[in-house]
Order: sequence, then C-alpha cells, then structure tokens
Amino acid sequence: MPAPRPAATGPAASTMQPLEKLTSLQRAAVLMMLFGERAAAAVLRNLSPSEVQHLGAAMYSVGDVDQLTLEHVVEHFLVELTNETGLNHGAPVYIRSMMTEALGEDKAQSIISRINPSSVERPIEILDWMDARSIAELIIDEHPQIIALVVACLEYSLAADVLTLLPEDIQPDIVRRIADLTSIQPEALRDLEQVMQRKFKASATTRASQIGGVKAAARIMNFTRSQTEQRIMREVRKEDKDLMQSIMENMFVFENLEQSDERSLQTLLRSVDNEQLVLALKGASEGLRDKLLGCMSTRAAANLKDEMEALGPVRLTDVQEAQKAIVATARKLSDEGTIVLAGRGGEQMV
Repeated sequence: MPAPRPAATGPAASTMQPLEKLTSLQRAAVLMMLFGERAAAAVLRNLSPSEVQHLGAAMYSVGDVDQLTLEHVVEHFLVELTNETGLNHGAPVYIRSMMTEALGEDKAQSIISRINPSSVERPIEILDWMDARSIAELIIDEHPQIIALVVACLEYSLAADVLTLLPEDIQPDIVRRIADLTSIQPEALRDLEQVMQRKFKASATTRASQIGGVKAAARIMNFTRSQTEQRIMREVRKEDKDLMQSIMENMFVFENLEQSDERSLQTLLRSVDNEQLVLALKGASEGLRDKLLGCMSTRAAANLKDEMEALGPVRLTDVQEAQKAIVATARKLSDEGTIVLAGRGGEQMV
C-alpha cells in the first residue's frame, strides 16, 4: 500500500475530510477488507451475531471506497492503535481465572455475573444466529414458561422481535414470567436443553446462568414498538400492578436522555439518523430538546430547528417510533460501553 499522502493544508484538514465520508462502522469494514480472509474470519469469530450482521452489511457498502480515503482509514487506525494502553486487553480472562483459582468454579461464576453481567455465558446461544420468525415458530407450541426462558436468553432486540411474533394473547404472560425470573439452575437448564434438543443441537454452560428478571423484561420492552409496549403493559397491569410499575421504572425512555452527560449525548447524536431526530424532538420536552440542541454546533442546531418547523404537524405514533429507534441506538452504544446512560432515579444504565 502506498504511504499516506502528505497534508496539503495541515494534518487535521487532510485526515478528517476523507474520514468524514465514512461512519465508524464503515471504517472497520474497510479494515476488515484489508485484513485478508483468515484474519477477518478470526475477528468475526469474536463478534456477536448482530455485530457480524452489521459489519457484513458495511463491508458490502465500502466496495468503491477511493484510494485516498482508504489510506486515511489505515492511518487513523494506526494512530488509534498506538494510543491504546493495552491495560484492559485480556483482563476478563485474567479476572475469571484468578477468581476461579481462589473461589472455585461456581462461586467465581456467581461473583462475575454480579459485577459484570455481560460476561455471563448464556444458554442456547445458537438461537442468536437464527432470525426472529424462525425462533418464534420453534417455540410457539411450547409451555409459556419454556417460551419465557428461551426469550430471556436472547439478545434484547432479538427477544423483542420474537415477542412481537408470538400470539398477542400470550405476550403479557411471557413478559410477566421473564420479569419473575432471577436465575436458571443447572438442572432447569438441562431440562430446557432436552426440550429444545429435538429441534436443534445446543451446547450450553452447566453453571447457573443469570437470565430474566425485571430488568431483562424492561430491556426487551425497550425494543418493542410503542403500540405493542403499551398493549402488553396494560395487560401486565391487570394481573400485577406492582410488577408493571417495576418494569416501567427499569425501562429507559427517550426523556431519560436529559439526565445523561453531554459527551455521551454527542456520541449518540453522531449515530442517529437526522430524520429520526427531527421527528423525535417534535414530541420531546423543552428541557430535553434544549439539552440535545446544546450538544450540537450552533449551525447544526439552527438547521435542526428549521427542519422541525418545516415539518409541520406529525402523527404521535411516528414521533414515538422515532424516539424508540433512538433509545434502541442509545441502548446499543451503552451495552458496547461507548456511552453511559443515566436512568430514572439517577441510576446508571450500562
């Protein structure tokens, strides 16, 4: 590959202009295309199903990237790589090994699941590689408790899609059962695997796995469409008002963004579609609207205000769906550790 071209008007001007053509995901896709098949495959093996899907789509979109942009992507990557301290590389493996040596397998897993829930091995992970409709068809004839266990094991966005595809009359019951879950013991997990074994081969951990619970139910509801969410929560309220309230308190809604820090909001805004943001702000409180506009440049904020005024009246359902989409993006960035979201009551949602 040729050496990066010298800057014409200073390093910042030369570097940023080509890079601005690509999103961060597309930059990663460019690098993947340069790695070669074997190295790229090794990277993909360490990604989640949704990450593989998004990165794969981005790889298709960068096939015609020009040489100058390609050079700057590589240059930017090398600079970022140089700046990495490497302190956190391998830390999860080290911590798990250390705690297992000190406490034993079961106690170590219990501690790790509490201090870093994202590190917990999840049962029947093969489901993450299936589409929502296939999973729904797979479990639709099972007992509601089995359905709840399976849905609770899924990534939250996928779980929301599966929930939506299940019969409407059982959806509230499934959410209630998920909210009542705390953990699934090895014996119950083995029973679940036996039930599903006739339909697909599964390989899962034999340790107790933390799944379900009110927070899991809330996060699944965060990814459902507004009308579905409202209908399900009404039904849950009929059966258990306190449970409904607990789920609602753990849900992250659009207005909660006002409690988040400016740096996180700036990162979020760079990842949000402008049309969605215009729609979402039409139904936002004045405080949240001012805070989000304050995270933009003066020119960008002025342009956004003009677009909101030009849009005129819009349907409430369109506003709600736009806000849902932005919340889903915020959740994804939060789960990746890119931003920190402040939840209700000042609780951090990470």
